[in-house]
Amino acid sequence: MKITGIRATPVAVPFGTDEIWAFGRRRGQVSVIVEVDTDDGLTGIGEAAAYPSTDVVLAALGAIEPLVVGESPLNVERVAKRVEVVGTWHHMKNTSPALAAVDMACWDIIGKVCGQPLVTLFGGRFRDSVDFFYYVSGADLDELTERARQGVKEGFTTLYLKVGSTSVAEDVERVAAVRAGAGPDAGIRIDANEAWSPATAIRALRSMADYGLEFAEQPVSGRNLSEMAYVRGRVDTPLLANEASWTRFDQLEVIRHGAADAVSVDNQMDGGLLNLKRSAGICEAAGLPVVKHSLGELGVALAASLHVMAATPNFVHANQCYASLLADDVITEPHRYRNGGLTVPEAPGLGVTLDTDKVATYAEAYARDPRGYAFHDQDKLSAAPAIPRI
Repeated sequence: MKITGIRATPVAVPFGTDEIWAFGRRRGQVSVIVEVDTDDGLTGIGEAAAYPSTDVVLAALGAIEPLVVGESPLNVERVAKRVEVVGTWHHMKNTSPALAAVDMACWDIIGKVCGQPLVTLFGGRFRDSVDFFYYVSGADLDELTERARQGVKEGFTTLYLKVGSTSVAEDVERVAAVRAGAGPDAGIRIDANEAWSPATAIRALRSMADYGLEFAEQPVSGRNLSEMAYVRGRVDTPLLANEASWTRFDQLEVIRHGAADAVSVDNQMDGGLLNLKRSAGICEAAGLPVVKHSLGELGVALAASLHVMAATPNFVHANQCYASLLADDVITEPHRYRNGGLTVPEAPGLGVTLDTDKVATYAEAYARDPRGYAFHDQDKLSAAPAIPRI
């Protein structure tokens, strides 16, 4: 069996509620659906988040295609190394989602050939359901309280809130609003997206301590691990590395510096599903739990990571995904939460099927307004260009 070509389709799917964070806002998810064709007639599906932009992903896929056509999709390690070494993609990150999508599609083919869901091929079911957090997004305090209340009502035990405004007092009010809606038992995870200086992070986290935070995700720059370790030693709230830990190599440095209590990992930022499993293994050896990070994904990429998380012991905390924000999806049977968790697909490969009508609808939506769901917000580009903000 040989790869004969790669097909890429950008799609734009709206959110039911806007995503709002320290440096912007977006109204929906743009992803690139990837189909890898073979000479045996089997096609594997994958998905790349449009990070840092759709144009970059499409250009990267165009560069990958001549490196993998003629290779067997069953030799997924060889395919990845051919891109990384022969293709000289030694330092990826911004181009990793494209390779991750091709990798994902190859694994889909492998599962179909074996007649097994990927969870079996990645070690078997350690758990049947994977926990996720509820993304609390809102512009005002009342909305945050109501969204938090709704998340708990739907069975989620962890709520996720973006912070990092230009005022610590405002962020504390937002955390208080979420706690008011969540009640005393739900976990609250905040994410500053590197918006704080070390001094501000310490002040903010101490001010929020009474609200019982589960984790503070990337409160300071991920580029200075000594700063993270400094903050970690001066607050009681556990720190979760994110921007500091997007690849296996970054995770090793986080561990060496003692910079975090848990580590965020992501197959899209590290180029493949095996790398997600490797990341978890590195952190397990260091005694650290991991959580799955997301750049935003639809049902295809979510299914792929579900298989790996279900087969890997130290995914013990709620993970990130965007299903609670999405107004729709591009698969025939969208993922449905039950008590804050998602069950692992049982069909061979990824276990999901593209809804061709939905793909066509949202491909047309992207073509009409390709920048409509971009990461950045025009109003924020001049208002908050610097990290840290305060």
